[in-house]
Parts: sequence; C-alpha cells; structure tokens
Amino acid sequence: RSSFAARRWRLPSATYVRTREERSTTKRTCTDRDLHRQVDGERARLTGGYGRVWTWKQVCTRAELAGKKFVRPRVQRVAQGTRRCVREDGLHRTRRVAARAQGLSGDPTKFSVDERDGDLGDLKPYTPLLDTVNYPIHIKNFSIDQLKQLAREIRADVIQSVSKTGGHLGSSLGVVELTVALHHIFNTPEDRIIWDVGHQAYPHKILTGRRNRMSTIRQSHGLSGFTKRTESEYDPFGAGHSSTSISAGLGMAVGRDFKNKNNKVIAVIGDGAITGGMAYEALNNAGFLDKNMIIILNDNNQVSLPTQYNGKNQDPVGAMSGMLSRLQSNRPLRELREIAKGVSKQFPQPIQELTAKVDEYARGMISGSGSTLFEELGMYYIGTVDGHNLNDLVSILREVKNTESVGPVLIHISTEKGRGYHPAENASDKMHGVVKYDVKTGKQIKAQAKVASYTQFFAEGLIAEAEADDRVIGIHAAMGGGTGMNIFEKRFPERTFDVGIAEQHAVTFAAGLATEGLKPWCAIYSTFLQRGYDQVVHDCALQKLPVRFAMDRAGLVGADGATHCGAFDVAYMGCIPNMYMCAPSDEAELLHMIATMNQIDDAPSCIRFPRGNGVGVDLAEAGVGPNKKGSVLDIGKGRILRGGEDVALVAYGSIVQYALAAADILAANGISATVADMRWCKPLDTNLINHMAKEHPVMITVEEGSIGGFGAHVMQYMAMNGMMDGNLKFRPMILPDRFIDHGAQKEQLEWAGLSPSHIASTALATLGRERDSLAVLEPHLMGSA
Repeated sequence: RSSFAARRWRLPSATYVRTREERSTTKRTCTDRDLHRQVDGERARLTGGYGRVWTWKQVCTRAELAGKKFVRPRVQRVAQGTRRCVREDGLHRTRRVAARAQGLSGDPTKFSVDERDGDLGDLKPYTPLLDTVNYPIHIKNFSIDQLKQLAREIRADVIQSVSKTGGHLGSSLGVVELTVALHHIFNTPEDRIIWDVGHQAYPHKILTGRRNRMSTIRQSHGLSGFTKRTESEYDPFGAGHSSTSISAGLGMAVGRDFKNKNNKVIAVIGDGAITGGMAYEALNNAGFLDKNMIIILNDNNQVSLPTQYNGKNQDPVGAMSGMLSRLQSNRPLRELREIAKGVSKQFPQPIQELTAKVDEYARGMISGSGSTLFEELGMYYIGTVDGHNLNDLVSILREVKNTESVGPVLIHISTEKGRGYHPAENASDKMHGVVKYDVKTGKQIKAQAKVASYTQFFAEGLIAEAEADDRVIGIHAAMGGGTGMNIFEKRFPERTFDVGIAEQHAVTFAAGLATEGLKPWCAIYSTFLQRGYDQVVHDCALQKLPVRFAMDRAGLVGADGATHCGAFDVAYMGCIPNMYMCAPSDEAELLHMIATMNQIDDAPSCIRFPRGNGVGVDLAEAGVGPNKKGSVLDIGKGRILRGGEDVALVAYGSIVQYALAAADILAANGISATVADMRWCKPLDTNLINHMAKEHPVMITVEEGSIGGFGAHVMQYMAMNGMMDGNLKFRPMILPDRFIDHGAQKEQLEWAGLSPSHIASTALATLGRERDSLAVLEPHLMGSA
C-alpha cells in the first residue's frame, strides 16, 4: 500500500485505490487471505503498478459479462511481454498471446489480431496501461518496459479505432514508438513537436487528451485527420500539406530565442516530405542561423504515397532513400565540437577552414558516409536509429535534449510503415489511407459504387489519348493513387513520371517536356497545385507552353477537410493570361474535355473535376467512343441543358447537377428555370451569356469555388458591356469566405449554402418570393437546429 500511495501521488488524476466499502466487500467475498493478496498483486501487474485498479466486484462483473463462471485466479508470470486478462475454461489468468496466425514471431512491438478481446464481443482491445494515460505527463515516470507495453496498446487502439472510421493507418502505426518516446522525454506542450503533413499523428492525438474522440476522426464536427492548432494546445502547428515542419520549427526556435525561453523545438518529417524543395530551403537556413532545434527524419522507404503499387515493388523515388549511416550519439564529442568551434573562431581564416575539414573527416570516420549532405547544410547528424527500439530512442532523445550545444541536430530514424499489423505490413500500399475494414483480415469494407470515380474516368480517358498519340506523357507528384496515374502507369510505365513531393519541379519539368514537342499531362490535386503556382505563371503561361493540368479534388473534398479543399483553382488559374480553363458536369464531359485539351498546342490548359463518382450517364449516347475515347469539343462553347423563362441558372463544373435539381424544386414552386452548363471559364461563351441575360429577369451563376472565380469572370464581362445597367437581377453563388471543416461532401455543400435547396431559395428570394424561399430551406434549417 505504501508503494501504491507513492504511485498514486505521482498520477493523482488517473489512479485510485479501493474504498473502505470496497475493501469490506472484498473481505466478505473472499475470505482467503492468500487469494486476496494474489488478486491485489494481479491488479498491480495488469497496470504496471500504475493507474486504475480493478476491484474484486469489477473483476467478477467482467467475468459475468463474458458468460464465464469466475473461479480462483491463477497467476502466471510472463517474461518480456505484455500481460493481458483473458478468460479460458473459467480461469482468470494472465498470459501473452502468441502471434501465431500472423507470423509475427512474438515481436512485442507488434499486435496480432488474435489478441483482441473476442470473448467480450465488439469492444475495444484490452489496454490497462493506456487507460491510465490522458496526457503526456502521465507517462513521465514509466519504465522502458511500461513504455513498450504502452506502445503496444496504442498500436492496438489505433488499429481498432481506424477500422471503425477509416483514415491514415499505415503512417500512424509506423511512428508509435517514436511518439511514445517523444512525449516521454520532452515536456509538451511547452516543448513544441511539429508533425510534418500530420497524417501520422493518430498516436499523438491518443496521448494528448483526444483518445475518447478518436471515433469521430475525419467526421463532421469530429477530430481532424491532421494536426490542428484550434483542436489542441499539443498541436503547435497545423498541417496537411508536406515539407513545412522544418520551416515552422525554425521560426518557433527563433521566436523562442527572442523571448529568452529555453524550450525545445522538434520537427518530425518523413523521407517523402523531405524531398520537397521547401524542406531543403529550411535545412539550409537552419544551418545558417544555427539555432537549437531537433529535426527527426522518419525514413520508412515510402517516398511516394505509397511507393509500391500495381503489384510491383518499386524503389522509392529520389536519391534520399539511399542516405543511411550508422548510429552515432556521442555527447562528449558534441560538446567538444562546440568548444572547438568557439576556439577556432579566434584563429586566422585558413586555420578555421582546416579545423572544419578535420572535424568533417573525423565525423566521417565516426559516423560513416551518408551524413555529408546534412553536415554540409550545418546539421549535426545522428543516424540511423531503429525507430521501433524504445531503448535506443529514449536514450538518444534524452542525450540530445540534455546536451549543451548550439545548432540544429538531425536524428535519422528508420521505421516500417504499417508496423505491427500484419495486413498493413503485407499490403503494397501499407494501408496508407483506408476506409473501414475488418480488423482480423484487414479487408476494407468498400461500398460498391454503381459508377466509377472521376479519377478512374480521367485515367482511362488519358490512356485512350495515349494509345492514339505516343507524345502523351503523365506526371504526378508522389500521388499516383490519388490522381489515377498509377492506372496510366500500368499501361504506359515508360511514359509516367513520379517526381516525388515536388510540385514546383513537376510543373517546370512538364514545361521542359513541352518545349520538345511532347504532350505533358500534370496530374496534381487542386490544393497541391497551389504549391507550384509561380511555375504555372512564369514557366508555362508566360512562354505559352502547352502543359495540361488535371486538377483532381476540385471543390469540397469531404473527410480531408480544409487542408485539401480545392476551392481556389478557378480564381488562381483564371487570372493568368494564355490559360484555357474547363470543368466537366459529368464523366462523359470529362472524357470529351481530355480529348479536347490534348489537341490544344498553343498555350497551357487546365481541367478541374471533383472527388467522388460520376453521375451515371450513358457514355455511348453522350458520344464517348470505345475505350473511353472522348470527342473534341468546340473550345469556349457551353450548352443549355434545360429551357425556362423566369430564371437562368448558369453553372460551371459538377455543380451543374445541383443546378438541375434546383430547377426541379423551382418547377414545383411554379418557376421556370433555364440551366446552362458553361463548360469553359476561359474562353467564356459570351454568346450564351448574352442570351441568358437578355431572356431572363434573374441570372444566377453557381460554382463550387471561391470568390474571384467563374462568377467574377461573368460579372466582369457583363459589367464592361453594360448588361448590368438595366433591370437584370444578378446573383453569384460561390463558396463562403471561410474554410470549411471536414465532413461528408453533401454536408459540406449544405454548410456552404450550395445545395439544390439553397440554389432554389436564392432564385425565389431574388424573384421576390421570400416566404417560398424560406419554406424551401425549412427542412435544412430544422436539421441544423
């Protein structure tokens, strides 16, 4: 009891002991003193001596829930492993379940699906130690063995929770030990831990007070799938796009020094994110500024997301994956280097250069080859460290934290994506991004869509063009799966280029191909093309080079939320001279536009299309040929899909389908609406605009994009031609001037005010029918209430 009191004092918020009433109940239930001691000892072992302790009543209740008769416990000591409570043949005992079915060879860092609490039904895995942890402070006094048990329980918890919600699984499983070690050694949130991209931060969220909300991740009003400053003080920097952590961390380190503080700054970046040019810029500046910060390079040989696909075992993209060296963490040497650096600065310049070379070669002899690049950039390099060995991680992080030295330190750790979950380890994509799945098999529960995705149609349409034209080239920036380029590569491997997470390079690389008469297609998410904007303007549009940009995930993107929302492409591409711009209303239009853009050879062009599936049009009836070969459209010409007299709904892109649905609502209210599918933003179909403005008293433009987009182009033309000087009532409907959080795409469009009911309500209000306008919206208002 004295030792328990001490432990309880260290963790007052998570630990309790039996009350007097519980003790008396225990004595009445179990009069055998030896048995009483045995149970108390068992409770302590189950929690590692910390945290919640089961009362005898709770133990019996848990046994009754399992439908087992509880008899005298039998205690079994198990060496080097996590202990679990199981009920077998009426016995309450501890054992470590062998990882037999999954071939894990009893690795304590790995979680076997056989270790779930199957006897208790569909409940969470048994996590006695994790149940005592709410925040990082609760693990400060844990021993290495307890940290290992904690890591194992976190891994089981991540596997279970993501199976119910979907999300980024493989990346999170790969950094469990690193996350535990970081929060054990550093004093967060005072010490800043910045996770690059943030999709690997699920274990971090579990340890920082958000475990009870993991079931809401990536869902409406739930946790973000990435780090987010407004979500927790333990998220010092929001993420979603890659290669930003070192720059942000360096800024925090400089800010810390300005305020005369001494907290630590740690940036965790993957071997994929570090291929981005911004990461190298930050490394270069960090070495120059010589500020104290720690950079952890998480090397899992997955430079692309994922590296392996199409049933092959591709090598990681880029030369960074080959930079390995042996572990070197020597505190006396580091401190000696600091002293030497100070002394050498008093010597003449030639001697300073000589001492620097001596130091460089000495480091080479100690740490081997591979650290040269980082050393040249001014980093103190330590690596490679086993990222799943908690003994090494804790020792090295503690050493780095406590060493009095100046300048950035880079710790190179090697991890395995999908670590500890057999289906993820064996999957070609390491189960990087998943939907709901069966925990036992890893089989994802994908709804069988009647119509393929827009991404699938894009890939098949581009293949059709490439089969007819050997100049077609496909380019993507480490997003082959998301952009459909993996499908294209399967057919044309020699004509597909994955440039890594380097959108700027991708755009100018495509421009270089265009100068040689080839037809490059640069497939990049709308949100990621923002990172290559200067190259679009300077290297493509200014020189009128016919690079073709396929901007997938245009508009609202559902569970990925604001970080991946493609809201701005119409605005930022539309203001560039020499740019053709189009957007399909359905999958047949997408295929036609691919064929049309492939014929444009005098300037760059771009097409935007949404996340999600097509609408199910008859492709043959729509003029699509065999093998998804589209027909060439008239550039700059739209079409009327539905005629009317009272209001003109002028839509651009996939939101056309909502405009058609709004026209049905208006028809039910006695309003006749014309629906136009504009197809092109640049060049704009001015004849169609003239017709809409002259023949209707109300004109509404509808687009799934930000201010400054398609509606702005229409208004500019109409204003300059005096078409808004008369009685025409014009209303542009766009995304609101705010970021929209993650949720279902349909919900997001409701929040944005772009649902069919909102479009119809806007038309009714503009026509002066306010009561009907509110009546149309009433179900939505009631739902939001």
